[in-house]
Amino acid sequence: MVDLHAYLYSLSAILAAAVITWLVSLLKRDVSIVDSLWGPMFLISALTYLLSASSIGQRSLLVITLVAIWSLRLSIYITRRNWGEVEDRRYQKIRANNSPNFAFKSLYIVFILQGLLAWVISLPLLAAISGATEVGVFDLLGIGLWLIGFAFETVGDSQLSRFKAQPENAGRVMDEGLWRYTRHPNYFGEFCIWWGFYLIALNAGGWWSIVSPLLMTFLLLKVSGVSMLEKDIGERRPQYRDYIRRTNAFFPGPSG
Repeated sequence: MVDLHAYLYSLSAILAAAVITWLVSLLKRDVSIVDSLWGPMFLISALTYLLSASSIGQRSLLVITLVAIWSLRLSIYITRRNWGEVEDRRYQKIRANNSPNFAFKSLYIVFILQGLLAWVISLPLLAAISGATEVGVFDLLGIGLWLIGFAFETVGDSQLSRFKAQPENAGRVMDEGLWRYTRHPNYFGEFCIWWGFYLIALNAGGWWSIVSPLLMTFLLLKVSGVSMLEKDIGERRPQYRDYIRRTNAFFPGPSG
């Protein structure tokens, strides 16, 4: 069963963090900083669920550890990547489409919306942390899938950072390492991580939290992930069209 009190406490904590970050974005005139908050929103949720749990078992400690490792790594990476840069192109377009008064509109268009999405997606964390069943096979499968996802995210981000840091790669398409087998190894990693969390929740009786990985998969494939990034990239970077032709969009596979 869903612990509604813990779930609502989580919503309040996430929205408070979203509003604070929105205020900072007004000073910086840069809503891109919301990306640095994405991972920590889930850590906030997990901590709320942990503090609300009637008992803390092995699974609870396992999940809070996995969430902390994933969320902090992601937030640090994004913050370092964006440090000193102008507002991300995606958000510049959102700003242009919602002007005038974007400063206020961004509170609900960007920050509150992402907070609500994170709140819904955090359901497996609630189920896993509050569940009282013993650790079982699905927990182990979930950990294995999480490890695969974390490896894809971490290695993919590292490879891309090194590629961009080399001046001779300016204007080139990254098609080396993991990027040779999928155009979005970081998104595939995110996919694995949330299906991994779901498997852990499933062992705790949280079958109902399947809305989380399904929503995350939809977002990654059709909304803010692959579709948004590749909407016009072929026009801006003609070399990318050939990359699309010979490389899987999401699930890793042989290079064409």
